[in-house]
Amino acid sequence: MIVDVVLGPVLERLEKKDVSAAQTLRAAFTKVDNTLPGFAYDYVKGVLKKAEIHDKFDLCETLLRLGGSQDCEELRISRQEPTFQELNKCATALKKILSRIPEQIYDRKQFLETIKEIASAIKRLLDAVNRVIAEVPAADNGSKQILEDRKKEFVRYSKKFSNMLKEFFRDTNQNQSVFISANYLIYQTNLILRTVKQECC
Repeated sequence: MIVDVVLGPVLERLEKKDVSAAQTLRAAFTKVDNTLPGFAYDYVKGVLKKAEIHDKFDLCETLLRLGGSQDCEELRISRQEPTFQELNKCATALKKILSRIPEQIYDRKQFLETIKEIASAIKRLLDAVNRVIAEVPAADNGSKQILEDRKKEFVRYSKKFSNMLKEFFRDTNQNQSVFISANYLIYQTNLILRTVKQECC
């Protein structure tokens, strides 16, 4: 998520001044992070440590807060058909709700309402993904299968998130684990958007 919510916006600003440099940096970070998952996270943590501010805030919690506030061009599906725009809308809504967790996790009543909103947003996102998959031409089975696989992976992480919430209510000291699980869900949402862009746009 570091590439999406921290580096992405910085690189978008750089693109306005030097497109080539921004694209080179984005490609480099993406390639390294794909080869060594977590590299970008470790890189940012290293920068924060060097600046002696790494212990001033919780990076995982901060990423979660930023995950719903960033509307990155790289993740936005450009196709104008209602099905694709609905997927954009559902993904953004889910990420915004998830990003509220750090503020609401300590108020049980409010957090339970947020959990209901998350469950509803997950269902809407899955419905939107199913509609996109239905629009993929039958002749393009490869893309259909890739999207189905991405959806299954998202469902798997949704279930992990749900299980983590159950653990949290048994032991409220598990808030860090909830933040991590919610970050994974945002990351999976971003992967769905990237996959749709790659396979359908």
